[in-house]
Amino acid sequence: MTRVAACYPFIEAEKQRDHNVKRACELLKVSRSAYYADRASRPSMRAQRDAELTGKIATIHDDSRHTYGAPRVHHELRAQGEPCSRKRVARLMRAADRRGRAPRRWKTTTIADPAAPARPDLIGRDFAIDLCQADVVGLSDRMMRSHPYAEVGIVLVRNEKRATRGAQRR
Repeated sequence: MTRVAACYPFIEAEKQRDHNVKRACELLKVSRSAYYADRASRPSMRAQRDAELTGKIATIHDDSRHTYGAPRVHHELRAQGEPCSRKRVARLMRAADRRGRAPRRWKTTTIADPAAPARPDLIGRDFAIDLCQADVVGLSDRMMRSHPYAEVGIVLVRNEKRATRGAQRR
């Protein structure tokens, strides 16, 4: 750091205390234009904070597989304890060329012709009930009941012979 550059923090501190920058530069024998040029060359606090937030936004956006838009990214940042507005997140996402991906609309590709003949059953499925195996065919129902110690699931099966069997789990 040169002698001239070493004076700039002092001038900055004097400016924060509402003192005259011109007078401080005269006393330290530094030109005002050099002080302001040095100050302009450094990024502002807002630009530094924007760069920090842009990195976090990029991480969240990549973790979501590029699906999150500004509202969801903003929600994630707030959940992480980062104070920022939704509009700031939207501005930074636009600047970084990051967009949320909207879900695609369902596209109907085939409209069946009701007058067309039915397709042949190549597998040969048979939906007829064999009365010898009527035990296999039946109705079933399930329900959940609360118990003081656990949720209990009950499954009821009624077959063609009207026999009801039950099973439960805890």
